[in-house]
Amino acid sequence: MASEVLTLNNKMKSTLIYEEDKSLPIVSMQLVFEHSGSIADGKKAGLAKVVSRLLGEGTLKEGSTAFAESLESKAIHLSASNGTETFVFELSSLKSEFKDGIEAFKRLLLDPNFTQKTLDKVKTKLIGSLSQKKNDFDYVAGIALRSVLFENSVLAQPSSGTQESIESITLDDVKAFFQTHMVQANAIAVVGGDISEKQTKAYVDELVSLLPEGQKIDLPMIKVRDKAKEIIINKETKQAFVYFGSPLDLSVDDVDNHKARVAMYILGTGGFGSRLMEEIRVKRGLAYSAYARISVNKSHSYVTGYLQTKLETGQEALDIVKDEFKRFVQEGVTQEELDGAKSFLLGSEPLRTETLSQRLSRTFMSYYKGLPLDSNEKELQAIKALQLSDLNRFIKDHKEILDLSVVTVTK
Repeated sequence: MASEVLTLNNKMKSTLIYEEDKSLPIVSMQLVFEHSGSIADGKKAGLAKVVSRLLGEGTLKEGSTAFAESLESKAIHLSASNGTETFVFELSSLKSEFKDGIEAFKRLLLDPNFTQKTLDKVKTKLIGSLSQKKNDFDYVAGIALRSVLFENSVLAQPSSGTQESIESITLDDVKAFFQTHMVQANAIAVVGGDISEKQTKAYVDELVSLLPEGQKIDLPMIKVRDKAKEIIINKETKQAFVYFGSPLDLSVDDVDNHKARVAMYILGTGGFGSRLMEEIRVKRGLAYSAYARISVNKSHSYVTGYLQTKLETGQEALDIVKDEFKRFVQEGVTQEELDGAKSFLLGSEPLRTETLSQRLSRTFMSYYKGLPLDSNEKELQAIKALQLSDLNRFIKDHKEILDLSVVTVTK
């Protein structure tokens, strides 16, 4: 059975993505709130993260310990988390315990443990975690690259916040975020497992109807830096950490997205078959791995990549990356490379849809991006029919990926 999109009966006619699967007596649910992740932090980086952590502290009446024990005794999983553009609640359990899971979920939505004491506890833990990351040079380089690529926007901030931003978050900030974003107008439910459509609709309507109607949150469009910039960060490190990124002029509904997927597989995501890995590791032994990938989102799209090498070969490895990007745009790819990319992308497709969670996730992403539900099947057909001349024309038309900004953490 394929996942399908249904309409709920609450006042805002929220969306339900559903698939029945009786292979195991398990039910899982996600309640997703659009445009409510770290992109909604505003000037207080880490706000969405703090709210999600607070929602992991149980209800005001029960407290974190009693609430957690009530779930654990019935093997019910209930959690909250945030991504860049979405805020997600997850609930899963055996079919026999799912009703109790729904009741716990309702208590959490109606009576979250939003107290100053709990907020202080969450902030202390997050600040402690951030302190430990000061010597995680992958983290340092990655955060610095985001600050360069998304300069003067909310995405330039670390999604986990900084010590200063976390300290500045108040209980009023938390409550305002929850009341603004956890609303019917933003809600999309994703449910699958051993549960009927009728029962699913009833449960989700119960949950969503508890929320205020609210207003749909607009998603800002964020421009990626289009002028190359390089930063060197000096740390006591034994390796050079090189992170790079550039703009990519594509939208989530662009008809050429399949070409971008094939092109970047050849350049940087194809493992030992990719050009970056071939030139940097296989031929020269400069790094254990080197990759580049695309990220096409509703609010922003860009190319990013990474490698780690010896201190004395950091510049050499970076020069190779730049040369390969330039050669890629100028010369395009070969028929052999295109055939290899097609073989992998088409041949590995069954592995991406073999589980219920994968199918639900795929349907959700198509819906979230405003694409037809069969968009993935159409993309595969387009990849299969892709001609070398069309792919190389596409690559040459996207010279913006040559505007590589770089952050190097080195000694």
